[in-house]
Amino acid sequence: MQHSAPVFFISHGAPTFALEPGLLGPQLRNLGQRLTSLSAVLVVSPHWQTRQVQVMRTLVPETMHDFGGFPAALDQLHYPAVGHPSLATEAGQRLTEAGFSVTFETQRGLDHGAWVPLIHLLPEAKVPVFQVSMPYDLDTAGAFKLGQALAPLRARGVMIVGSGSLTHNLREIRPSGADEADYAHAFAQWIEQAVKHRDVDQLLAYRQQAPQAARAHPTEEHFLPLLVALGASTEGEVAQFIDGGLTYGVLSMASYVWGWPT
Repeated sequence: MQHSAPVFFISHGAPTFALEPGLLGPQLRNLGQRLTSLSAVLVVSPHWQTRQVQVMRTLVPETMHDFGGFPAALDQLHYPAVGHPSLATEAGQRLTEAGFSVTFETQRGLDHGAWVPLIHLLPEAKVPVFQVSMPYDLDTAGAFKLGQALAPLRARGVMIVGSGSLTHNLREIRPSGADEADYAHAFAQWIEQAVKHRDVDQLLAYRQQAPQAARAHPTEEHFLPLLVALGASTEGEVAQFIDGGLTYGVLSMASYVWGWPT
């Protein structure tokens, strides 16, 4: 009998996370070594936003270097995972049944929100990977609903990954070695407590409830994958906190996993 695959929220921070694993990278690698019997990985990333939900059915997705102004070494990294069109089709069907308007994409590659965390979690790239886009008008309730619609795929061995950043104010990035921002810590700690107690209502209203929410997330797209992951988890699953520290003084790399095998 197939056990349900786990659900992750992974803070991928800046693309340089691929080269600078920091606190989070080794922990992801350790967790990844204990993952077995996965059919595929489904990633929801803020770096693929569309008018309506799109699902990737690419057979062999390229590694997209969808960023600029970062070290040239990043352009030499590739994540050669294959896709999984049949499970992607099933994901699209689940989303359609949940009321989302869905189309399929057969040419798109893996954006850095997908391959940057996976290069640490599953570095051998032997598990198929496909992505589901985030609609431009997605809100917190919609993100949670999207995760709920995808949740049944876990029983098919599909690990769901919401890839974002627990804080994401790029305008306030600080040089290496600078003091860490108090507001980023305060926001991350509030989220940790809400996730720990599975306070869905508070998390859906984080914009009004969490300290310095608008400063931590001037725009919401990097936070919403957390709510996708939360929606894909079940009420009986306890979130395991993964302390990733802060990078560039303001980017919390805190991450979570639900349904981790015991």
